[in-house]
Amino acid sequence: MRIGLLTEGGYPYVSGDARLWCDRLVRGLGQHEFDVYAFSRSQAEEDEGWVPLPPQVSRVRTAPLWTPEDDGVVYGRRARRRFTEHYAELAAALCAAGPAPTGARPDAGPATAETPGVPPQADRFANALYGLAELAREEGGLAAALRSETAVRALERACRAPGAQRPAREARVPDLLAVAAHLERALRPLTLDWYQEDGLGAVDLCHAASGGTAALPGLLARHFFGVPLLVTEYGVRLRTHYLTRPDSSPAVRSLLAAFHGRLAAEIYRQAAFITPGNTHARRWQERCGADRAKLRTVYSGMDAAPFTEVGEGQESADPHTLVWVGRVEPAKDLVSLLHAFAEIRKQEPGTRLRIIGGPAGPEGEAYLGHCRMLAAQLFPDEAEGPHAVGDNPVSFEETGGPELPTPADAYAAGAVTVLSSVVEGFPVRLVEAMFCGRATVSTDVGAVVEVIGGTGLVVPPRNPRALAEACVSLLRDPERRERLGAAARARALELFTVEQNIAAFHGLYLEIVARTPVRRLPLDHTGAPQPFATPAEAHVPGHWTDPAPRPVPSWAAQEQVPVTEAAR
Repeated sequence: MRIGLLTEGGYPYVSGDARLWCDRLVRGLGQHEFDVYAFSRSQAEEDEGWVPLPPQVSRVRTAPLWTPEDDGVVYGRRARRRFTEHYAELAAALCAAGPAPTGARPDAGPATAETPGVPPQADRFANALYGLAELAREEGGLAAALRSETAVRALERACRAPGAQRPAREARVPDLLAVAAHLERALRPLTLDWYQEDGLGAVDLCHAASGGTAALPGLLARHFFGVPLLVTEYGVRLRTHYLTRPDSSPAVRSLLAAFHGRLAAEIYRQAAFITPGNTHARRWQERCGADRAKLRTVYSGMDAAPFTEVGEGQESADPHTLVWVGRVEPAKDLVSLLHAFAEIRKQEPGTRLRIIGGPAGPEGEAYLGHCRMLAAQLFPDEAEGPHAVGDNPVSFEETGGPELPTPADAYAAGAVTVLSSVVEGFPVRLVEAMFCGRATVSTDVGAVVEVIGGTGLVVPPRNPRALAEACVSLLRDPERRERLGAAARARALELFTVEQNIAAFHGLYLEIVARTPVRRLPLDHTGAPQPFATPAEAHVPGHWTDPAPRPVPSWAAQEQVPVTEAAR
């Protein structure tokens, strides 16, 4: 099977997001062929180059999102009229008053306040989007049109039209320019030459490694060629958009939220399956219009091999040491952890805390310096007790040295692993601790409860007292620590390995293709047609591989059964 893998700022770039799981997926499915279609986010990302690609990657096509491209096409009168009509319809769908997308009508996208004689906003948005894509495919020149004064004036008319929502009506010229510029960047995938028979039209299915911009080429491949679309979101892009524009004006936030909400709803509506990485992401997708019947939770796959030695008990842990592992940044709330440790020291004076990890950027550097100062204030050098003078019970370290050469050694350094975050998506460090068979104390954020599943202690975030009490309870009960650690390792090996991730996607690929009618005649190695290579029933539209299909003649049953079994 031929897979079109769609990424944004990710695989195959060295520094890309989700690079690791995409690489493991491609390498784990060597029986399939992959065409990679990737968007880059910066010149620096492109300069760093690609990761080594396995032989099953037959093609890589890239396009920059950080700089506009112009093909030099100047629209004639008819093309300008088409562009104005479609862009005005898109703007009208964004400005129209109505509730945000919800899961109430998953088959029709987001619910809206409809006006008699006016199509639902989801349909208006989709018609305008595909109209712009068809114009770009036939005429080219869409990038220049999206940056033109015509686009800004169409947006302004939509904002001033009767029935527009209040924030849109209050948009000023700087707001209109900002929104038009953002729409131009977001719609750049429409201008690409990827949508040809020998491009995305040649793949059996498109797999978008994230929602939003990365999934847009898959949406167009489905529109032009009927290629099925699979969307994977380990972090919901719509949620990310809401969190990254707090300083914009109400008009800009409202219009861009409407655009990303409509786009997400259309992607979810057209996708064959949607695979969130956890229940937290799944709830967001349902609220944004995703049909529950299409949702399949597929956890991020991680390599358990580096943690096997520690997890199987071949490395002894210090029973009086707590370990925190991760990137040092404000969202990890090490300040609360240090205050909690001060309470722990009052009850268990011999306990030590090892904070292992480097800072994340300049903000992380400043935060690390603040945490070092706080540790020095909370734990001045002790002249008495179990530690010598000058021995602070809190240490700040990084892996890679002689004492802690690997991440597994970091978890092996303590009996209890602590996570103190106030914001967390999928807690990768927590899963690593589970692979190592460590008892854990975590804050209830993101997908932590779902990952832990009863194999560790969970406390409210920003609550040092609760964090301290949970840690003390485990420090005083070695049997409980051992029991929870064993259960955590068993759970992690069952749910969060690379093998389960690859198997899940392989099953979804087979199910999607089995339910998709054949779109082209297979060819042999010489390029000659093979008219009998595909069973006749594969051309029948519909879910002909359902568990209870209509009776088929005995001569067809032999060919139908293997595909049905594979789809299951």
